[in-house]
Amino acid sequence: MTIPRIYSSESLQNKESCRLAEDNLKYIKTVLRLKPGDEISVFDGFGNEFKGTISTFSPQGVEVKLGKRIPREDKKISITLAQAIPKAAKMDFIVKNAAELGVDLIIPFTAHRSISRIAGDNAAQKIKRWQKIAAEAARCSRSSFLAKIAPVSSYQEMLKHAENKHVKMIFWEEEEKNSIRAALGDKKLDTLRDFFIIVGPEGGFSREEIAAANQAGFQSVSLGKHILKVETAATVIISILHYEKGIFSSH
Repeated sequence: MTIPRIYSSESLQNKESCRLAEDNLKYIKTVLRLKPGDEISVFDGFGNEFKGTISTFSPQGVEVKLGKRIPREDKKISITLAQAIPKAAKMDFIVKNAAELGVDLIIPFTAHRSISRIAGDNAAQKIKRWQKIAAEAARCSRSSFLAKIAPVSSYQEMLKHAENKHVKMIFWEEEEKNSIRAALGDKKLDTLRDFFIIVGPEGGFSREEIAAANQAGFQSVSLGKHILKVETAATVIISILHYEKGIFSSH
């Protein structure tokens, strides 16, 4: 029987016990039908994961006694995904897939041609929803790390996030010379492990946005002549990165 795996919103570093938040209570007690004495595993999204035993249920949550640490596999690369916010629920799909594939940080931003624009309380609610989706994706994919969702940014604010990143790529369908295969084949990248990738909105980037990214140290990259939908592009790009440099590579 597979031991249920639960996300803890508090760090488990140097802890002997923890309280799983109230929103886990119904899931553990009613959906999983667990009871005190049953085993679970608990992870905190920072690389800490432990076997645990349910102690008690209370209105405030689930008390768990932590046991043996579960070894984790160190990450080969770090990926930040800056994603122009698409329309409708497409961002939910992008966040889910990116989190499953081990992205470290997702930065939603508004581009010049973005159809969907969110701000204020609506933006805060969206971030909260996307963070919950990322936590569930980490739980299901058995990752000890949790993708963090940054506040919604403007295009210029998003570019500033990349100032200390090693490899910066902006994906542009009009790029004719530099493919992702050529970019990742550059020997200068062999020892670099910190990737920052930008994916645009349904209408693509303007030339002014590409110029601003180039000035900020980004190289524009294409996926070839085949045009992908916005909700597919990020998943494909992250998968390629991991095939070449990360969890799917043989290096």
